[in-house]
Amino acid sequence: MIFTDTHTHLYSEEFENDRTEMIQRAINAGVSRFFVPSIDSTYTSKMYALEAQFPQNIFLMMGLHPCYVKPESYEAELAHVATELSKRKFKAIGEIGIDLYWDKTTLAIQQEAFRRQIQLAKKYQLGINIHCRDAFDEVFEVLESEKSDDLFGIFHCFTGDFQQAQRAINLNMKLGIGGVATFKNGKIDQFLKEIDLQHIVLETDSPYLAPVPYRGKRNESSYTVLVAEKLAQIYGLPVSEIARITTENSKAVFGI
Repeated sequence: MIFTDTHTHLYSEEFENDRTEMIQRAINAGVSRFFVPSIDSTYTSKMYALEAQFPQNIFLMMGLHPCYVKPESYEAELAHVATELSKRKFKAIGEIGIDLYWDKTTLAIQQEAFRRQIQLAKKYQLGINIHCRDAFDEVFEVLESEKSDDLFGIFHCFTGDFQQAQRAINLNMKLGIGGVATFKNGKIDQFLKEIDLQHIVLETDSPYLAPVPYRGKRNESSYTVLVAEKLAQIYGLPVSEIARITTENSKAVFGI
């Protein structure tokens, strides 16, 4: 049984004291494929070091996180993304998108950065990994304007409603499902069964959003299995089938 964590910040400072052990714990649990999003240029060297340490397991994305789109630095950061993409292969562009929870004043440049990175994804024939927080309308506006057969990817940490899920799927996006599906107030578990499993991938977003029973504590990639167990309950399928289907779905996005 192979589980795939399609979104995990393995380079996070939260793992400073036990990173290798944490990754090995996940591999021992059957989570043998980790897709690592980029935040900004300061993490690039850490990402490369992790990939070198676990070359069979860790796969990298490149992108500028919307929370790091700042007026004084976003042009240089986007130039860094373009440079890295020109030098080597990545599995996706991410994580990119719009976040209006922390800062609404940067909406215009967040939209610009999102659009430009989507265009880079098309140039390199890569999927995108979308971060969306308090910004569904704004994200969909950009996606609709860039809609094409070569635009595809994952709506990371999907927390929208059924209609928004359908809209994302119609735009060639898989839904990244993580710990929120296990929360009593998470809501997405109420309609997930209406979504065909072919549109679902697993993720943790570790060290954030740990699933029950670890909610509020540090998340880690081994907890991908807990998300799969929740989906097994929702869909009435064996955990092994959830692992198989969601891993196949991730391969369709990441080209592995």
